[in-house]
Amino acid sequence: MNIYLKDDTVDSPCIGICSTLFDDVCRGCGRTILEVSNWVAMDATEKKKVWERITAEGTAMRFKDSI
Repeated sequence: MNIYLKDDTVDSPCIGICSTLFDDVCRGCGRTILEVSNWVAMDATEKKKVWERITAEGTAMRFKDSI
């Protein structure tokens, strides 16, 4: 899975299916509410760590065969 954009910035794991209003972790992308709200302020290393965690967990909809 390529998480980098053309300019070497880290792509957002968002898939446009958000559930962060009533959940601690978004069911769509697997990020916590703090990770979602702070994404734009995170540096590439922090974003990569989030990607590593959500990929290892593999429970978010973005990792399922059908959405």
